[in-house]
Amino acid sequence: MAVLVTGCAGFIGYHAAAALLARGETVIGVDRVDDYYEIALKEARLAKLSHPRFRFVRADVADREAIFGLAAPEITEVLHLAAQAGVRHSLVDPYAYVTSNVMGQTVMLEFCRLLPRLRHFAYASSSSVYGLNRSLPFRETDRVDQPSSIYAATKRSAELISHAYAHLYGIPQTGLRFFTVYGPWGRPDMAYFAFARAILRGEPIPVYDGGRLKRDFTYIDDIVAGVLGALDHPPDSAANPRLLNIGNHRSESVNRLISLLEQSLGRAALREPRDRPAADVEETWADVSAIGAISGFAPVTPLDIGIPRFAAWFRDYEASRPPP
Repeated sequence: MAVLVTGCAGFIGYHAAAALLARGETVIGVDRVDDYYEIALKEARLAKLSHPRFRFVRADVADREAIFGLAAPEITEVLHLAAQAGVRHSLVDPYAYVTSNVMGQTVMLEFCRLLPRLRHFAYASSSSVYGLNRSLPFRETDRVDQPSSIYAATKRSAELISHAYAHLYGIPQTGLRFFTVYGPWGRPDMAYFAFARAILRGEPIPVYDGGRLKRDFTYIDDIVAGVLGALDHPPDSAANPRLLNIGNHRSESVNRLISLLEQSLGRAALREPRDRPAADVEETWADVSAIGAISGFAPVTPLDIGIPRFAAWFRDYEASRPPP
């Protein structure tokens, strides 16, 4: 038995693969290790996954030949977390998002058709699919036909493609709508990480709409608990794919995030006021009752606990890097 994890050099993928190994699973990790953000961080994550039950394959999920060549009867679960991330970057290079998030999703679903013992295909979606929806908290039954970014549109496209594959081929599936994931070994392109780096360097940070934007900040350990809980509970009917929120079930302002970073890092932020980009929504907030009913998921890490944990890791990580 084995779990194939795509995006294993990424933030969530690394933590999920590590958790699977820790509970005794055999893991096949797939990642192309691109340069969207610093490769050294991705390579460091991969180094920490070194284990007799871990095999790494460097491949692009949109590469049919490479992915289909991994098909093997021992693969019983597929956790597809590889994606081109970043809301704002999708305005710069939309083609990369269509290739990775739409073509990649299609390739992985075709791959699943080659697995004779597949129990479950779980994949990363995003809270971004809720787009311009103003009904809070966000529920899986809400309309999601008004995306505010190209990234969101590709993630919703992936959900729709998955629904078609479940209907046509009976592939048991769960889409996981992640809400603003943060924590150790995180992504440098995300606000909390970029803010921390700027604060330590004495550089200004862009603050949109006076810091009043709100996000459902979700600590990585809670995310992994949700991912593994969902993976362990396939849908009762393969013809009825699921979509599940994984969030902290609370919405907090960017101002509070910045204040906690200042306290944890021991330095004041230099705030640079800016207007909110059109791709950024005002607020996100996850209703997590559906995933709770399925797996018992309940987030346990508030922001004032998670940010100090991130900051402690971040100081050590920055100290280990060459000077900028």
